[in-house]
Amino acid sequence: MFTALARRWRHSLAFRVVASTLVAATLLVSVSLGFLLVRVTNGLVDANTSKSIAEANVGLAAAQQVVLQASEAGPPAPSEGLADALMGALLTGSEGGSAFEVLLLDGSGPAVADLPERGTNLVQVSSVPAEMRAEVQLEGQEVWTFTTVRYVDAPEQPGLAVGALLPLGADVAYEVYYLFPYGELQGTLDLVRSTAWLAGTLLVALLGLIMLLIARHVVLPVRQAARAAELVRAGHLEQRLPVRGEDDLAALALAFNDMAASLQTQIRQLENLSRLQQRFVSDVSHELRTPLTTVRMASDVIYGQRDEIPPQLRRSSELLHDQLDRFEQLLTELLEISRFDAGAAHLETESVDVRELVDDVVAATQPLAESRGSRIVLEVPQNPCVAPVDPRRIERVVRNLLSNAIEHGQGEPIEVRVAGSEDAIAISVRDHGRGLDDADLDRVFDRFWRADPARARTLGGTGLGLSIALEDARLHGGRLSVWGRPGEGALFRLTVPRVAGHPLPAESPLPLDPTQVQV
Repeated sequence: MFTALARRWRHSLAFRVVASTLVAATLLVSVSLGFLLVRVTNGLVDANTSKSIAEANVGLAAAQQVVLQASEAGPPAPSEGLADALMGALLTGSEGGSAFEVLLLDGSGPAVADLPERGTNLVQVSSVPAEMRAEVQLEGQEVWTFTTVRYVDAPEQPGLAVGALLPLGADVAYEVYYLFPYGELQGTLDLVRSTAWLAGTLLVALLGLIMLLIARHVVLPVRQAARAAELVRAGHLEQRLPVRGEDDLAALALAFNDMAASLQTQIRQLENLSRLQQRFVSDVSHELRTPLTTVRMASDVIYGQRDEIPPQLRRSSELLHDQLDRFEQLLTELLEISRFDAGAAHLETESVDVRELVDDVVAATQPLAESRGSRIVLEVPQNPCVAPVDPRRIERVVRNLLSNAIEHGQGEPIEVRVAGSEDAIAISVRDHGRGLDDADLDRVFDRFWRADPARARTLGGTGLGLSIALEDARLHGGRLSVWGRPGEGALFRLTVPRVAGHPLPAESPLPLDPTQVQV
């Protein structure tokens, strides 16, 4: 299905127009409806919340009045009658008990008093969150929160819980909880949402239909122009488009006809010139091929007999030979990049202990590092790190990373680490030089890029080393990652799979951030 849609997207302008319109309309309608529904939902919920809290305050005030009346002759003694009186006061305005539920719970604890508890309509105490009860007992002030109202013999509903402490005397108090079921409110919100989304869907569908009709009207002349262009390409240079009206499509037809007439004239002229050009190219190619080949052959002959010619000419022959060799060496990296771009690069893998490979490169590079005031510190595990890799390419990656670290390490130590897991092997090279900022990290693998354009390369690099290293890593199915901070240096980490063809795990055996602790 996705393949068919992708093909349709590539080949149908009308499909792209309609699809883009539908996507844009869907996003716009979704955002608008979402914003509207959020406002409506918040408004209704806030209104019901305020109303519920106000009703709870009325009941709590009535209950406090009952407590005051019972306290005229002294602290009220806990009794069933007092509990019933309090429940009657708390249910003030309940319209027969249908607007809310009330829980009257002992807030003193059995060690202080044993207060009779009450509840309406078999509502469960678990409707009140434990955190809310703890806050009511601790603060003694009115607390409210959204909750789920649960019944013993009825389905649970979303709702609002309002709680407060009702003191009867020293260390004796009731916990009062109002539970306002919002089932009807939830139903209203669901109806509003479903209606809004249905209307939005119909609106998007209508927009799509309108855009389809418009696209067909516009695309038809474009298709005619495409067919005419195909005929012109096939050699029917006399093909023209009909011109109707004076709108943009008519201007397109006129421009096409003028172009076709101009092409017809120029192609006939080019046919004559082509025959002359073919003869010229053939003659020049033949004449240039022989001198170029002769130069290389002559250079090799002269260089091979340099001991038999005068010293002045001997030096010239050596310079000529060396410059030809240097030219070929300079082309090597450019040719390698070209192979990557053309998809012609391939691996010559063999099972290699990466520890030994890295050790060889470090040993070969250590003199260069010491000449720049740096010292390479190598850390490898005791267990072998064997993987099917292309040794030449992995050596080149490590060599390029080390050369880069030496170039930018400012004479500080360079740390090279090797580690392995069941699925991957990693090599990291860390320097302590100028470091990289976020902008540098985005471009560090770009070809011919330098972190400091004003700073000349001192090791003769071409600016392609990191780009080639990145391509070598990808060729192995691996990753070349970079970390850097200004003033703290940079770290490059190569991770390759331990089994050829297996996907690379998300976690590398070595951390990318050197400040992390590898467990």
